[in-house]
Amino acid sequence: MKKPPPASPPTSNETDPDQQPDSLDACRRCDLWRHATQAVPGEGKRRARIMLVGEQPGDGEDLAGKPFVGPAGKLLDRALEDAGIPRDEVFITNAVKHFKWELRGKRRLHKTPGQREVQACMYWLERELQQEAPAVVVALGATALKALLDDAHARLQEHFNQPLHHEGRTVLATWHPSYALRAPEQAARESAYLDIVTALKHAGRLAAGK
Repeated sequence: MKKPPPASPPTSNETDPDQQPDSLDACRRCDLWRHATQAVPGEGKRRARIMLVGEQPGDGEDLAGKPFVGPAGKLLDRALEDAGIPRDEVFITNAVKHFKWELRGKRRLHKTPGQREVQACMYWLERELQQEAPAVVVALGATALKALLDDAHARLQEHFNQPLHHEGRTVLATWHPSYALRAPEQAARESAYLDIVTALKHAGRLAAGK
């Protein structure tokens, strides 16, 4: 009788920054998987001309397993509509695929991922960039910009809505939608929202070769 093939080894619970996993669920390149509900991959139109990259999933995204479905996602949807870009025509992802949070009372509040965690997740972002091959990538916030440029010292204000050619694609930087929700003053929130719409319109023109 022919022996059955050996079972695949179970996923290790040890963190291994040199791991090369085949799936996000198996990823142990940093510790964020330990306290997240699930990994959140990018989604959207395959081989889209425009890719949007945020920081990390939020509480709602962690539960849903989809990027930008919480309050920041709703604002991004509105900004895309105002920019004349259908959401289903872009690919949306995050620099970090697991939700990093801290408990405040009964709420899980966002905590900015560290550089080691961003670097560990470059394994997945680079895969998405290679597979989707966007012409234009919009960095939503400083963490996304640092990841896309592989530069821990990159400053959002220095690259704000200024096209930057990097590794065969154009990168544009603007605010993360959460800033347009949480800036302390109404005027700052409105200005940030308009900046995001402007960057998306710019990305649309660049993607169309204009």
